Amino acid sequence: MGRLHCTEDPVPEAVGGDMQQLNQLGAQQFSALTEVLFHFLTEPKEVERFLAQLSEFATTNQISLGSLRSIVKSLLLVPNGALKKSLTAKQVQADFITLGLSEEKATYFSEKWKQNAPTLARWAIGQTLMINQLIDMEWKFGVTSGSSELEKVGSIFLQLKLVVKKGNQTENVYIGLGAHRV
Repeated sequence: MGRLHCTEDPVPEAVGGDMQQLNQLGAQQFSALTEVLFHFLTEPKEVERFLAQLSEFATTNQISLGSLRSIVKSLLLVPNGALKKSLTAKQVQADFITLGLSEEKATYFSEKWKQNAPTLARWAIGQTLMINQLIDMEWKFGVTSGSSELEKVGSIFLQLKLVVKKGNQTENVYIGLGAHRV
């Protein structure tokens, strides 16, 4: 297997078999699965809906849900890496062909990638910026009036208490800054 643009890591063994199963899907089936996948990629918080759509797809196309999940996991390998590395549609297409997906299906997926890339990039940037969201801040400013060290008397200080949202939790971060008088 050639080098992939989307990842430096070794590809799991199952990916080749999953790509062969994808090649056996008809054009309409692959198109429907791709729509479900891109809907999930553009709205990743809709996990229940995504799983329901996968279940419906498996039932409609008489595919076991377990093997469909494996196929989707393999199919998501390229877009997830492509988002992290800002890959072009051509690079996405090349990676799918390298993994064993037919050229026709790889081209279809890369066209969908090209259409959805701006939305996906905005979402990825938004996620990056929302990792540590500042919720509240308190500050205290003062001058030291007494200390066991004579040089520290008269020093200016600033104490910050930041309330930061990390995932579903909040965390207090304390910062102390000092400046010496000239």
